[in-house]
Amino acid sequence: MENIVEANQQKLSKPLIFLMALACGTVAANLYYAQPLLSDIARTFGTSQETIGLMPMLMQIGYALGMLLILPLGDIKRRRPLIVMLLILSSIALLLISFSINLGMLLASSFALGFTNVTPHLVVAFAAQLSDHKERGKTVGSVMSGLLIGILISRTFSGLIGSAFGWRLVFILAVVVILLLALLMRLFLPDSQSVSNIKYRKLLLSMWHFIKTEPVLRQASITGALMFATFNIFWTSLIFLLESPAYKLGAEAAGLFGLVGVTGALASPIVGRIADKRGTWMTLTFAMVLSALSYVFFGLFGMQLWGLIIGVILLDIGIQSGQISNQTRIYALNGEARNRINTVFMVSYFIGGSMGSILGTYSFVHYGWTGVCVLGIFFMLAALTIQFYKRNSAKGVV
Repeated sequence: MENIVEANQQKLSKPLIFLMALACGTVAANLYYAQPLLSDIARTFGTSQETIGLMPMLMQIGYALGMLLILPLGDIKRRRPLIVMLLILSSIALLLISFSINLGMLLASSFALGFTNVTPHLVVAFAAQLSDHKERGKTVGSVMSGLLIGILISRTFSGLIGSAFGWRLVFILAVVVILLLALLMRLFLPDSQSVSNIKYRKLLLSMWHFIKTEPVLRQASITGALMFATFNIFWTSLIFLLESPAYKLGAEAAGLFGLVGVTGALASPIVGRIADKRGTWMTLTFAMVLSALSYVFFGLFGMQLWGLIIGVILLDIGIQSGQISNQTRIYALNGEARNRINTVFMVSYFIGGSMGSILGTYSFVHYGWTGVCVLGIFFMLAALTIQFYKRNSAKGVV
């Protein structure tokens, strides 16, 4: 694989797709190591479950802001040096988390990690640019499968390591992994020229134009935010359920649930192929129904292990299928503004995620597991309502 090659001349080989998927999964994992460890981290700093819920929320808010300010640079900057620089900055933020001496330092470092951790979406947009339009859904699905596997396995990794050696070691090991990835990306990721020469200020302002003129983008952004909120409602509150008298388990068990959810990631390329052939409206509706059904299982059978397992499988397949469907259709809108369009979508997506993180914790603390399930179903019914109401007004949805 040549080090430097024009993006429009580079073909997507299987090793390159694997490298991109690996990068997405490894970096995305940074934002989710903390979730199974929240109770342990709260005890370290002598704070409550509700307060420590600010940690994942600030990561998601930082992530949304980082995408808003950094991700559009993919349209005007060479991707490889931008990606390598961001990986180095993420490793610094991880190091600061691991050595935090008080809650303020922990929360500030968590926000910084989210802000610098936008590499996966630069990589996904790059993969979409390199792929043939007839196989874009399949390519996005393959690369995104790496992202979801990384998110899910991160919980298993952090749960096992954190239970055995403490939560700080999890973030120290993450520093080593990210620095190794930065080296791999510097050596093997193709270089690319910018696709636009627009100034940075106009680059940011131009995103408002796409919000006003692209109904598909607006719908994808809203439904994506609602679906990711639903995803985080469950995963943020899971550790508190497992530590309750109903289960009397801990971070290790919460982490192992990530392995159950890998089924959703394995389904991603299949969903991408279906979206290429049959359209995204069908796959997106299917994803929403599955996600809503998962909360029915959580509500009815969540106090039994088999009910949680089935719910996790349904939730992860649903959320991943929804994201693949939404990204496939927005990447088809404007090739020269792909990063800006993705920025609008992903900022909305992670604002929804941050809202889900804090509301999930709040619901469990004040209303228990029933409150969590009611909240998750409410968000999915809202997404389904928008999906059907806007079907005819959003061109290109079907």
